[in-house]
Amino acid sequence: MQIDKGFFFELTPDRVLEAVEASGLRCTGRCIALNSFENRVYDVELDLEGVESLPHLFEKNSLKHFSENRRIVKFYRPGRWTYSQIMEEHAFLADLVQEEISAVAPLAFPSGQTLHSTRGSGIWYALFPKVGGRAPDELSDDQLIRVGRLLGRMHNVGASKKSRDRVRIDPQTYGRDPLEFLIKGNWIPVDFQNRYQSVVEKIVELTESAFESLKFQRIHGDCHLGNLLWNESGPFFLDFDDMVLGPAVQDIWLLVPGRDPESLRQRQVLLEGYQEFRHFDLSSLRFIELLRALRFIHYTAWIARRWDDPAFPLAFPQFGLHPYWSREVDDLEQQLDILQRLSVTAY
Repeated sequence: MQIDKGFFFELTPDRVLEAVEASGLRCTGRCIALNSFENRVYDVELDLEGVESLPHLFEKNSLKHFSENRRIVKFYRPGRWTYSQIMEEHAFLADLVQEEISAVAPLAFPSGQTLHSTRGSGIWYALFPKVGGRAPDELSDDQLIRVGRLLGRMHNVGASKKSRDRVRIDPQTYGRDPLEFLIKGNWIPVDFQNRYQSVVEKIVELTESAFESLKFQRIHGDCHLGNLLWNESGPFFLDFDDMVLGPAVQDIWLLVPGRDPESLRQRQVLLEGYQEFRHFDLSSLRFIELLRALRFIHYTAWIARRWDDPAFPLAFPQFGLHPYWSREVDDLEQQLDILQRLSVTAY
């Protein structure tokens, strides 16, 4: 794995347009930056005047509600993923489209490849069709069932092939490695370092034996409502950039993360749709709090790893201050208490 650090300082507007025009089409010059912390994503308008027929860019895409004169170009954060890791993301999307599952797959360049690098800086990037849709704030029961069906079909495809290079969610990658990074980088204030290290080590110890019984496969990895869109054709997921090897329950709980009775009921509705297409081991639901704890740890280290990116201090102004770490340690200690009360060591 490459060093997890990179910048986009050389990504000028001219470079963005040049990247899109590598597809063989011209741009009008209109370019809109879209919200994205991890990567840089732009909505670019194409000049189709005089173009008698578009390249065969949409033949293999299962989503029909796209804009012919727009492209979404995603520049991957330098140093985060290797070429082979990004190509495994693209392969997963291609597999979904092959099975006629709603997914926004990258478009091929004239070379037939879906991944290019910018001139000079060598930043990896890919082009996608712009597909219309709205992001739901919440889901009705009917929508939960439909999303469950979609996720079940996605997981069928995810389990159909192996992934050699993508990150695996486990106590090492989401627990020990983030802790080591935070300690070595002196990110944790002295007042909280011992408490934070102690609680993380206890959580990792609890989760290690439990993870041995989990089945791992290709999953979305960041499957929350913010990465779900809905249009006339139904729901579809965006941003497979965080695709990982993990248990299917990871995607389930991220869609319905609450612990309250209504959230538990909604999760069961989601699973009703899911199980129409794929068996789900209901006993794996007991791993949700383990996965939640590891996500807390991983998320904090993610912010620290990105702190040199000017966008992150603006987005997380409290990070590094005592109130942030006080809340973070309290949350982890409460999560540890939940795990201990659930007797996870007996898994």
